[in-house]
Amino acid sequence: MLPTTMHSAEVMVTARHIAGWPEERNSLVPADCWGSAQRVVLRLPALKRAVPICRSLARAWLDGQRIDDEDTRYLVLLVLSELFTNAIRYSAGTRVTCRIGRSENQLFIEVHDRGGTPSVPRMRHPDQEQEHGRGLELVARSSARWGRRVEADHSCVVWAAVPLAAGVRHPVAP
Repeated sequence: MLPTTMHSAEVMVTARHIAGWPEERNSLVPADCWGSAQRVVLRLPALKRAVPICRSLARAWLDGQRIDDEDTRYLVLLVLSELFTNAIRYSAGTRVTCRIGRSENQLFIEVHDRGGTPSVPRMRHPDQEQEHGRGLELVARSSARWGRRVEADHSCVVWAAVPLAAGVRHPVAP
């Protein structure tokens, strides 16, 4: 779970931003790539073509936080992609909210959909022949811990904590 006391920045991505991507990136990402924001909140339309845009914005935030370790970046972007894709696929909502934050030794990722389905995300173990169903298993393997909760309004939050690379110092922004 993300601490709520940290400095954060919010970005609202619209269909116009998506249609004009990548040129629209400059209107969304500040020059310092949110270097002073220990947390970024990304609100995007629940569209497949929003997934790479979410990854691009997360990558910019990682740049601003000076998190350069490629293994850590890969895990964060993988977890974010899987959770965002699941939110689009299994929610009836029109928007998805992604929160990425940090502590001294972990990065926290939350993806919040607007619900509309009675199902709760659960890890499956599909056969080799199946094309889908491995997302939460990848999240579990790529994170120190993960979980999910259904809110009173039937929306769903799935979260994960990805450790910062061992032995690599990532100073927390002031």
